[in-house]
Amino acid sequence: MQRERKEYKEYIEQWIHEVKTPITAIKLICVNNRFEFTRDLLAELENVNRFTEQTLYYARSEHTEKDYLIREVRLGDMVHEAIGENKYLLRQSNMTVLVDEMEYCVYTDSKWVQFILNQIISNAVKYRTEQPVLHFFAAEKKGQVVLYAEDNGMGISKGDLCRIFEKGFTGQNGRRVSNSTGMGLYLCRRLCDKLGIGLAVDSEDSEEKGTMVSLSFYRNDFVDGVQN
Repeated sequence: MQRERKEYKEYIEQWIHEVKTPITAIKLICVNNRFEFTRDLLAELENVNRFTEQTLYYARSEHTEKDYLIREVRLGDMVHEAIGENKYLLRQSNMTVLVDEMEYCVYTDSKWVQFILNQIISNAVKYRTEQPVLHFFAAEKKGQVVLYAEDNGMGISKGDLCRIFEKGFTGQNGRRVSNSTGMGLYLCRRLCDKLGIGLAVDSEDSEEKGTMVSLSFYRNDFVDGVQN
């Protein structure tokens, strides 16, 4: 059983790498042939790419320590890169994105954090309301650098809020949105636990208040001392 599970996992990883080639090819064709419908196609391609990445990260999430590359990165750079990866999806949904100036630097694996940010953006789009807004900002708090992502979407009921990190849980909003899988936040929690990043979600079941997701990065006192 262990051997079969390992072979199946290796097959899934190989398949994902193979399928990325036609996804990239289709994206290049759309970029080089600008028509009205290609914008919608590019937005859907971003969704397809996100789902394949989600599958790949799920397959690797048991052994993330084998794929770590910890280095100093700017929060602002990671946020802008995530926005760029989802630009067609954000444009299609008419999402207004606000990004405050963020000069904070943290020590983490930018690729894994990028995946988490992609899931946050995807949820903000998926559960949006009219005139959607997504706001990124950061603050220093008790020896931590905290990155906040706040939207004005549907919001999450109190009964669902305590279960949103459970595998496969979709809740009331998932019943409104047919393409909800309940895997995004589950994977985010799993990756944050392995990376030592604090993940919290604050929300009310109100379209005016939406949802706020926070990622807390612990400051490295030793590195800061050397730099200073």
